[in-house]
Amino acid sequence: MAALTPFRHPAHFAVPCRSVLLAAAASAALLGACSKPVEKVEEVRPVRAIQLAADRVDVVAEFSGEVRPRVESRLGFRVGGKIVARKVDVGAQVKRGQVLMQLDPQDLQLAQAQANAGLKAAESNRDLAKAEYQRYRDLREKNFVSQAVLDSKDTAYKAAQASYDQAVAAFRNQSNQAGYASLIADTDGVVTSVDAEAGQVVAAGTPVVRVAQTGEKEIVIGIPEDRVDALRKLTDVRVRTWARPDATFAGKLRELSPVADPATRTYTAKISIPDAPADVKLGMTAYVAFAAKTDAPVMKVPLTALVQDKGNTAVWVVKNGTVKLVPVKVGGSAGNDIVIAGGVGPGQTVVTAGVNLLKPGQKVTILGADPAIRSDDKVAQGAPIAGVAAGVAK
Repeated sequence: MAALTPFRHPAHFAVPCRSVLLAAAASAALLGACSKPVEKVEEVRPVRAIQLAADRVDVVAEFSGEVRPRVESRLGFRVGGKIVARKVDVGAQVKRGQVLMQLDPQDLQLAQAQANAGLKAAESNRDLAKAEYQRYRDLREKNFVSQAVLDSKDTAYKAAQASYDQAVAAFRNQSNQAGYASLIADTDGVVTSVDAEAGQVVAAGTPVVRVAQTGEKEIVIGIPEDRVDALRKLTDVRVRTWARPDATFAGKLRELSPVADPATRTYTAKISIPDAPADVKLGMTAYVAFAAKTDAPVMKVPLTALVQDKGNTAVWVVKNGTVKLVPVKVGGSAGNDIVIAGGVGPGQTVVTAGVNLLKPGQKVTILGADPAIRSDDKVAQGAPIAGVAAGVAK
């Protein structure tokens, strides 16, 4: 008979397990006592900033346009015919009297020859009528013919003289027509467009070549209907080109259309630029800014500097290497910048890039600034901060 195994209560097995757990807890406590606490490193974010500056000149509005010549002629032949030669290309510099295109002159030359023959016939008839009149006048003095006969000869002579004058005018007109076979430049300029080619038959007056005078240039822009009356009164107009945005020169509103363009619904304005530099070429993109003097100084910041905080507009101001969210009052727009009417003052440093990643008290470093000099020290010393030019009116 097999031996019976003595029964053991489950509590007998709990003692060793509890001992193991106590030993593990003691080991963890010893390890925690030996390790050092992890230090929190505060994050420093790089940002771009500008130093606010006040100006009493406010850019009311800025529009983009195109550099065009003040005078551009669409030249065409004064007679119809077939083009046999084209003498110029687009962009060619032309002089006054230079031949641009030529028509086939054969028909015009034949018409000129016909007019010349008619002139000779009329001249012969006039000379014959004149001789007849002189003979009959001598006969009348001798009383060989009546006065009625002499009057008829006088009338025939006057008619022949009129026919001769008519033939002279027709010959001169046809000679001019023959000369119109060549299209001549009437002024110095540059060819901006060629609208016909050799072999094409054109009617009289059809534009075939565009020539722009090389004199004064102007900027053509479109003004919205809600700005027409306000901008018409401003005289401070500034022009800059896309190729050289840092070079600004004066302009003048020369012409403002009284009727809106049917396609764009804007009013075409032409800004003359008599003092434009030589590197301003036709077709360039230009920007026209209308400025006005303000009663109080204004400050401008880029649109990227603004943040929305609980329904209010604010900016991040840098002081002692940290940022603070300051509510501001927006006074309007000036081109691509926003006019600040209150909340900040001249000399303060405002973040313009990276505003959505900041929080109050966040430490920042200004890109392009000397790390050894704090941003508030730079303001006190009057040193420039990277990006100051963008957004500060000059």
